[in-house]
Amino acid sequence: MKLTELAAKPQLIKITLADADLTAKYGDELEFYVYDRQPLDQFIKMASASQNDYPTLIRLVNDLVLDETGNPVVAEGQALPNDVMMAVIGAVVERLGK
Repeated sequence: MKLTELAAKPQLIKITLADADLTAKYGDELEFYVYDRQPLDQFIKMASASQNDYPTLIRLVNDLVLDETGNPVVAEGQALPNDVMMAVIGAVVERLGK
């Protein structure tokens, strides 16, 4: 197979947080989007960030979490609720690990 067959423009993929506690608290499943392919430097930053280094993980994840049009969900000066952010971090790390 030629590498040109694997090269493609990144596509937005939907991630749904269907955790029972989050659904009960917020009234519905929560969804966001990430690109299916990330720049290698971004991927390496995520892979090398310590699971206990939450400030770094939050900054990195905020850059990756997008709406359906590809715009960041969390704007400058905004933050997600802590329970949602922890679920988002877990979902993004899991997705990038695939």
